[in-house]
Amino acid sequence: MPSRGEFNNKMEEANAIHLERYAPLQSPPGPDGRHNNNQDGFDDVAIEDVMYMEDADGETAEPGVNNVPKVETKVRNLYFNDGAKRIDYILAWSIKTKKLEEGKKAREIFEKNLKKEGIEIEYDLRGKEIHFAKLHAPYHVLNRYADILAIRMPMKESLALADLKEKYDDLEHPATSVTLKMWDAVSGVGKRLLKPFQVDETILPKKKKKYTCPYSSDKHYLFETTEDGQLEFSNAVRSRIVDYVLRRKAFKEDTQKAFSFGIKKMLNDGYYAAVYPLHEGHWKPGSFNNNRKILFDHWANWKNVLKYQPLDQIRDYFGEKIGMYFAWLGFYTNMLVPAALVGVFVFVYGLFIMHASTSSKELCNAKNITMCPLCDRQCPYWNVTDACSHQSASRIFDNDATVFFAVFMSFWGTLFLEFWKRRQAATQYKWDLSNFVSEEEPPRPEYLSRLESWTTLKINPITGIKEPYLPFWRRRFPVFLCSYAVMLFLAAVAIGAVVGVIAYRVSFLAALHVLEKRVVTDNSSGTAAIETVTLVYKNASLITTITAALINLLIILLLNIVYGYLAFWLTDWECLRTQTEYDNSITLKLFALQFVNYFSSIVYIAFFKGRFVGRPGKYNTIFGARQEECEPGGCLIELCIQLAIIMVGKQLIQNNFIEIVIPKLIKMLKKKCSKETRAQKLARTPWEKDYKLQEAQNNSLFYEYLEMVLQFGFLTIFCSAFPLAPLFALLNNIIEIRVDANKLITNLRRPMAERAADIGIWYSVLYGISRIAVISNAFIIALSSDFIPRLVYKMRYSPDHSAKGYLEHSLAKFNTSDFSPDHRPDPIYGHVDICRYRDFRNPYDHENKYEYSDVFWHVLAARLAFVCVFENVVIVLTSLVAWLIPDVPTLLKEQIRREAYITNEVILKTELMRAHGEEIDHHKVNAIMSDEETNNYETSMYGSQILLHRQTSI
Repeated sequence: MPSRGEFNNKMEEANAIHLERYAPLQSPPGPDGRHNNNQDGFDDVAIEDVMYMEDADGETAEPGVNNVPKVETKVRNLYFNDGAKRIDYILAWSIKTKKLEEGKKAREIFEKNLKKEGIEIEYDLRGKEIHFAKLHAPYHVLNRYADILAIRMPMKESLALADLKEKYDDLEHPATSVTLKMWDAVSGVGKRLLKPFQVDETILPKKKKKYTCPYSSDKHYLFETTEDGQLEFSNAVRSRIVDYVLRRKAFKEDTQKAFSFGIKKMLNDGYYAAVYPLHEGHWKPGSFNNNRKILFDHWANWKNVLKYQPLDQIRDYFGEKIGMYFAWLGFYTNMLVPAALVGVFVFVYGLFIMHASTSSKELCNAKNITMCPLCDRQCPYWNVTDACSHQSASRIFDNDATVFFAVFMSFWGTLFLEFWKRRQAATQYKWDLSNFVSEEEPPRPEYLSRLESWTTLKINPITGIKEPYLPFWRRRFPVFLCSYAVMLFLAAVAIGAVVGVIAYRVSFLAALHVLEKRVVTDNSSGTAAIETVTLVYKNASLITTITAALINLLIILLLNIVYGYLAFWLTDWECLRTQTEYDNSITLKLFALQFVNYFSSIVYIAFFKGRFVGRPGKYNTIFGARQEECEPGGCLIELCIQLAIIMVGKQLIQNNFIEIVIPKLIKMLKKKCSKETRAQKLARTPWEKDYKLQEAQNNSLFYEYLEMVLQFGFLTIFCSAFPLAPLFALLNNIIEIRVDANKLITNLRRPMAERAADIGIWYSVLYGISRIAVISNAFIIALSSDFIPRLVYKMRYSPDHSAKGYLEHSLAKFNTSDFSPDHRPDPIYGHVDICRYRDFRNPYDHENKYEYSDVFWHVLAARLAFVCVFENVVIVLTSLVAWLIPDVPTLLKEQIRREAYITNEVILKTELMRAHGEEIDHHKVNAIMSDEETNNYETSMYGSQILLHRQTSI
C-alpha cells in the first residue's frame, strides 16, 4: 500500500500531465468558429480535492481505498462544461487519416445539420490522435421527437387507485377468495424457497408497470411531468432520439441520394471513428454508486452466479433488445432445471442397472462365443466377453428409461416454447412493446458504399429518396445462386471431414490389432509391455471412439472459423439493402453451416454406422475398405461419447476458454506491454476511456443466440443418447449469463439502447428444431438402441417373456470356411470353425444361408411401427399442449384491454371538456381517471379484483 506522500506525488504528476494535455489557455476553434476552454471535464473545483480523489473521469475512491479519505467534489463527467447539459452521445474521429480534408468537410456539413435540428455540440479537440464531439439533446428536441416517434410515456397516476382494493375487499366472491388464498399459499412457499436466489430489492427494486400511451404534444396534460411541467426522459430514450437524428441527417450538399445520409454511412466511409453513448460512471470498486456499478455489483459479478437477473434495470441501461436476450436466456436456464433433474435421474437409474441387467450378465458370462474379426486379415477372432465393459456402459443409456426421457424432452421443448411466448407477452406489456412497430429501415452503409458508382437509381416509395436499384434476375439471382452453391460445397467439406474421421477410426482400430499381434508374438517383449498392449486391445473400440471424437471436435472448431469468414463474405457479396435482410441471410448461412458441421458426425453414428456393413464373407466396402460396425452392445454408447465430447468440448473451449480466458490473457499482455503510466491513465476523460473499450457490434447478440440455439439442438435432437446434456447445458448457461454481463459492463462501449419486441427469427429456428427432435429421437431409439429388438424378443420369441437368451438370439452364425482368401484372418490367430456376428440372418446350414431371417423383418417392422407411433403420438400431444396454453395469459389480455379502455375514455372526456372551453389541469385528469377506474371496476368486479391482486406479479 503506498504511503500518503507517494500517493500525493503520483497525483501531482497526473495533474501536471492533465494540465499539459488538456488545459491550454485557448483550445482550437470548433467548426462554429468558437473556442472551447475548460474542457477537461472539471468544474471550478479546488484542485486539491481533485488531485487527491479523482482522475479526469471522476473516479473517486471510497473510504479505506488506497488509504484515501473521501472528499465530496462537484465533478460532473457526464455533462458539458456548464455542468447542466447531459452528454447524450459522443462522436470521435481520427486526425491521422487519409481522408482528412474530405472528412472535415463532411463533418462540418453533418454537424451544421445537427445544430439546425437543435442538437447542441461541445468539442474536445486536444487529443494528439482522436478528437471528440459531445452531443446534447435539449428538452425541446426530445419533446418534438417524442411526439414524432410516438414514444410511449407514463400517464399521470390516478389518486384513487390506491383506495380501490380496500373499497371492494368486502365484496369479493367467496370462491374467488379461497382460490386466491390457495394461490397465495403456494406462491408464498415458492417465494420463500427462491428467496436466496432473488436480487436485493432494496438496491434493485421491482418496477411497477405504469399506464402509458404514445406521447402527443397536444395532450401533454395527460402525462407525468416534473415540477416545472417537463417530461422526464430516461437516458436510454435520450440516446435513442439522438441516434434517430444522427441516422437521418445529411453530410453532403446533395440530399437527393441515399449516399449522403446517416452516421453509419459516415462511419463506414471513415469520417468518424466511433459513435457511442457514455457509460454512466465506473464499475470498479471504490467508485461512486451509479447504474453501471450497481449492475456490475449485483448482476455481472461472479458472486451473483446463482442470482436471478435484474431485467428491468438491464433494459433501462442497455435497451429492450439486449434486455429481451437476457430475459430469454434466463428463462431458458430456469427451464433447464427440471430437464437436468430428470436427466440425472435417468442416468442414475442406468448406473443401477448397468451390471444387473440380463443382457449385461449374459454377455459378460458368455465364455464360449467367438466373434468374427472386426477387419480383414489383420484382425483376430475375439471373445464376446471382450465387449463386457462396453455392454455394461451401454446399458446406462440404452434402457427403458431412455424412451421416457425422449418423450419427456419432447414435451419439455414444447412447454419451453409455449411458456416463453407467455413470458415474452408479459415482458412486452411491462416494457411497452405490445404495439411495437419497427421503423422503416434505411439502406445499409455498406450497401450504399458498394453501389456509390451504380448508375441505376430508383425512388424509394416510402422515403422518396433515390437509392441504387439492383435488378433481381440480371444481378441478384446469379449472385444468390453462386452463394448457395458455395454453401453446399462448404457443407460437403464438413461431411468430407466426417468421412476422413471414419477412415481414421477404421485404420486406427486395425493398427491397434496389428500392434497387439506383433507385441504378443515378439519374444523380446516384456511382461509389462504385453499387459499394456493387451489392455489397449481390449479397449480398442473405446480408445478409437474417444480419439476420433476429439479429432472431430478440433476439425469442427477450425471449420467454424472458416465458415464464419466465408458466411459473412458471401452475405456481403449478395449486397443486401437493409440490416434486417442482412441479419436474416447471415443467420440462415451460419446456422445451416454450423448445424451440418456439429451434427454430421453425430448423425452418422446415430443413423448410418453399422447399417450397411454386410456380413462376413461378403462385406460392403467403400474405396476397398470395410465399413464400421457396432459392438455387440450397440452404437448408442459411441453416440453418447461423441455427443458428450462435442457438446462439452464446445462449451469448455469455445464458450469458456475463448470468452473468459483469452480476453483476460489479452488484457494482461496489453497491460504488460503498455508504456502508459498510471498518471497518464488518470488523465483520461470519460469519453477517452470509453473509446478505448471494444466496440459493441450490431451482430454481437447474433453469436450469443446462435450458441444457445445450437445447444438447444444438442439437448433435444439427441437427448435419448445423452441424458446428462441438460445438466451440462444448465451449468454452461449459469456461467454464460455472467460472462455476457461482464463483457457488456466492463469490456464494451455502451451500445445504443435498441428496441426489439421479441427474439426475432430465432423462435422459428427453435420451433423447427423441436419438431426435428421428435423425429430424430424416434429413429435413435428405433435404430441405434437395442430397445426394439429386445422388446420384440421378449414379446414374441422368449419362452418366459424375459430378456433371458437375447444374446444368443441376436448373434448370427458364420462358417469360417466361407471366407474368401482376401478376407480370411491370418493363420497366426488360430483356426475357428464357427464365428458369430451381430445381425438377424439365417445360419450357415440354412437353405437360404446368410440371408435376412424372419426375425430381421419382424424387428424392422416393429422399428418402423415404433417410429410412426412415437412421432404421431408425441407430435399430436405436444400440439394439443401448445393449443391449450394460450400465447398471452388471459389475465394479461384483460389488463391490456383495461389500460387501453381507460386511456381512451380519459382522452375522450378531457377532449370534450376542452371543446367546452374548460381548463384542464392534473386534478381534473386524476378525477376522470378515478371515475373510469371505479366504473370499470364495478362493471367487472371479479376480473378487476384479480387484476389488482396480482398486478405486481406481472
